[in-house]
Amino acid sequence: MSDRPFPPVAWLSTGALALVVAGGIIMASYAPRRPPLMVPTVLFVVAALALASAWVLLGRHRPFAWRTFRRVFRWALLAYVISSGMIEFAFVRDHTRGAPLVVVSCLLFIFATSVPTTIAVTTARYAED
Repeated sequence: MSDRPFPPVAWLSTGALALVVAGGIIMASYAPRRPPLMVPTVLFVVAALALASAWVLLGRHRPFAWRTFRRVFRWALLAYVISSGMIEFAFVRDHTRGAPLVVVSCLLFIFATSVPTTIAVTTARYAED
């Protein structure tokens, strides 16, 4: 183990998750009507910045159990891509089209990648490869 403190990767990815869940709730509360897009879009952008920051911090951290991270990340990503696809299908089934569907898709992308990031980082943080 390194004496270097671990960067706040899990905190940032969990914060990104909280932001996209809030944006998703706003979007879902208007279905099937057309929602206002400003707040969910801002939430998406802030979440994307938080998640990108988490990835950058993680990439700069040495040493790290990358093999364990990849193994856990892949399986968690599979599960959350399926979940995101089901949520996307619900929005499409509710006749969400155009810009609102794009915003929902962007929010779901962050959802599908932030949770596996948190799970994999938490697992690999203490693993030894």
